[in-house]
Amino acid sequence: MKQFSDIAPLGGTSKHRAVPDGEAGLTLIEMMIVLVIIAVVAGLITVNVIGRPDEAKATTTKGNISSISGALKMYRLDNGDYPTTEQGLKALIEKSTTPPVPSSFPQGGYLSAPPLDAWGRPYEYKSEGGGFTIKSLGKDGKPGGEGVDADIDGKG
Repeated sequence: MKQFSDIAPLGGTSKHRAVPDGEAGLTLIEMMIVLVIIAVVAGLITVNVIGRPDEAKATTTKGNISSISGALKMYRLDNGDYPTTEQGLKALIEKSTTPPVPSSFPQGGYLSAPPLDAWGRPYEYKSEGGGFTIKSLGKDGKPGGEGVDADIDGKG
């Protein structure tokens, strides 16, 4: 008497084959080895990624300074000079009422929000007779420093 599993599908032959004992699947030891390998790889990746968040913030801050520099250059093209130190970077967000008042100011400004570095602090801005300096004081928020505590600046 044939069992249901031994019957071939309509119009075809059975695709099932007998599986010898010992080849039925992964053993517990094989599964444990795979899990240990996955844990080791995950540990290596975690150590490398977790140890670098401040380096990522420094890179983000450098990119932000480049974007702010671009907005300042657009301001200069529209108005003939950079905002004064007194006007600060706020002059890129809303039209300044402090002299010299910009002759041209786009709707929505040059930036949509006050720029903050990756550590959440405002950038230092200084207008220097036809040029400017934008600076972040790095992770420690103090002048100078080394590594991720070093100042990050841009000039234009």
